[in-house]
Amino acid sequence: MPQWPDATCVVCPGQNLGPGEFDVVDRPDPTRAYDPAAGCRVDRATGAPVCVHPFRVGLPPGRYASAGESLPDLTAAATPSRPGVVEAVFVPTREQLELPEAVEDLEGWLIAMLRTARPDELRSALDQAETAAAVRFSGEQIITALRRVLATELDTARPTGL
Repeated sequence: MPQWPDATCVVCPGQNLGPGEFDVVDRPDPTRAYDPAAGCRVDRATGAPVCVHPFRVGLPPGRYASAGESLPDLTAAATPSRPGVVEAVFVPTREQLELPEAVEDLEGWLIAMLRTARPDELRSALDQAETAAAVRFSGEQIITALRRVLATELDTARPTGL
């Protein structure tokens, strides 16, 4: 769908594939890992590309590519939007997508990624960083790191005297 590249993360099969050409699941998990050769998450059991954010593609979870499940009525599918707010999509480099091995390095990785985003890309950059980090780290580890990063970054970005 034309709006998917703007609404989905850079590793989503919706960037390049159409409805029915990939499966949709409700959350990331280890059985659907990022495959660098495919450029997206792939179900290890079926080999089908997988989107892990149904709200971004406007489709409910389903095995559309791997099991041929019928698609819902796509005319009703909507992409989230914020009226009046112009947002750009952050496109991380291959190097930025290389996750740290240790959770202790997650904060530094997040800061490095977020500092390269323009202000109009920040929402997208946060989404991309969270999605990428979920390949290796738990939700709790990611949220803890994001909270520390945002508290530190917002504090250092605030003008003095406020």
